[in-house]
Amino acid sequence: MKVSDLVVKCLENESVKYVFGVPGEETEDLLFSLENSSIKFIPTRHESGAAFMADVYGRLTGKAGVCLSTLGPGATNLITGVADAHLDKSPVVAITGQGSSDRTHKESHQNIDIVNMFRPITKWNASIQNPKITPEVIRKAFKLAEMEKPGAAHFELPEDVAKMDCDLDPIPPVRLRRAAPDYKAIENAVELLKKSKVPLIIAGNGAIRKMASKHLRKFVSLTHIPVVSTFMGKGAVSDNDPHSLFTVGLQARDFVMCAIDRADLIITVGYDIAEYAPEHWNGERDKKIIHIDFTPAEVYNFYQPDVEIVCDVSAALWDLNEIVEKENISFSPNWFKSLRDHIMADFESYRLKDGDKFTIPGVLHVIRGLMNPGDVLISDVGSHKMWIGRNYPVYEPNSVIISNGLASMGIALPGGIAAKLAHPKRQVVAVMGDGGFMMNSQEIETAKRIGVGFTIIVLNDNDYGLISWKQMSHTGRSTSTALTNPDFVKYAESFGIKGYCPLTPAELESNLKEAITSQELSVVEIPIQPSVNYDLTKKLNSNLCELFKFE
Repeated sequence: MKVSDLVVKCLENESVKYVFGVPGEETEDLLFSLENSSIKFIPTRHESGAAFMADVYGRLTGKAGVCLSTLGPGATNLITGVADAHLDKSPVVAITGQGSSDRTHKESHQNIDIVNMFRPITKWNASIQNPKITPEVIRKAFKLAEMEKPGAAHFELPEDVAKMDCDLDPIPPVRLRRAAPDYKAIENAVELLKKSKVPLIIAGNGAIRKMASKHLRKFVSLTHIPVVSTFMGKGAVSDNDPHSLFTVGLQARDFVMCAIDRADLIITVGYDIAEYAPEHWNGERDKKIIHIDFTPAEVYNFYQPDVEIVCDVSAALWDLNEIVEKENISFSPNWFKSLRDHIMADFESYRLKDGDKFTIPGVLHVIRGLMNPGDVLISDVGSHKMWIGRNYPVYEPNSVIISNGLASMGIALPGGIAAKLAHPKRQVVAVMGDGGFMMNSQEIETAKRIGVGFTIIVLNDNDYGLISWKQMSHTGRSTSTALTNPDFVKYAESFGIKGYCPLTPAELESNLKEAITSQELSVVEIPIQPSVNYDLTKKLNSNLCELFKFE
């Protein structure tokens, strides 16, 4: 058999179902080997779309998503999506073709040093220069991509090596037992808990693993400690839970910061500094901190934990639950009630009424009402991301996907394709602005071709709205952000799918209900009024904490 056949056998050995990518001359042998396998190769319209599909698929399944490109421009086009997986801690294995090994040492057509190019955005990467190392390289790539904290790995396959004969077998994956918590660290954490009067939990990306979320919910129920989530930690604890104070991460003093200010102990669970810097909530460096995560805390001036429990997050929470239940360690559930009530009332104030112009938080109310708890919403990056993070209630882990490490525009539409492949029976909605939509709208053709149905919502303000929002906040004016757009309904129809453009709140609810519940591929363009962004900034710049009576 050829090395390309062995590569595919190794991918099958890793339970790969899909490879997303753009075909190229240097990947010819690998593509024909894939054709004769159980793996479905999904040709995309751009390599960034392929990488984003792998990124979101990996996030939703816990198994590495796989993307493929040829050498040169194909590999450079993969970079943004791979970097997104790297910073968002999503398991991805990227495969690139490469020219024959007899020309990679010199200047030649489309030849660049791909391995070194991918080094800063992967946990590990390599070039298969010898058939004998193929099983080792691929097993290592998947092992490292899927290990906590997950991320991206990469290997390249030169076209001459792909054609070589070999007689090797894949290396079987071995289930890893994650590290147990250090009991002394658990004891120290319990002592800090006992001394605390008003502790608070920040749940991050590492808390949305299925078992971690389960044990975190029990810990909260036993102790009555309030929880705030980062954007990527949404759903670790249900927002229906009376202990949920919703989300932190707006980079401003939102209401929840009043509780963080008052807390004398912060327990971070799966917290990722790349997502939300600690100086936003520990600017005075006076907080006692318990760090619970798969890896040690980053060395950071504003984040110096008093106790680090470095192990499997669910195992740490299991041990803590046993102790707090046995010793009846709990806190008053009432001190933050007025704050939660105020946040919920604030959310409700954005509900659309007859005659209202559309706003992002108003639209999100309608979407949430049409989605089941386990249905999946994929957020692109823009002003809508801030509102989804802040105002969209989430009830289950991994039911909202927000890129908040690299925070790359263009992820939502290809992400919707991946979400539907991962969860074909769930409703999937991809929410994006007009800017992000036009960065990867070509992948509508991919979705139509492979037969996946989901709803693409385009919140259209004819602007790079998040940048305008920030410029207005900083200077009182905006520059260089205005856009013009095509007719998005006709654009959708040109792909052979349905397009909607509601003009009233009643039409909005009717159109969204039809689009979402049909589970067919469609585009809903919603013209939005951005002034709500600036109103929020003014509101959050006021003396927020004077509104609440903490007990």
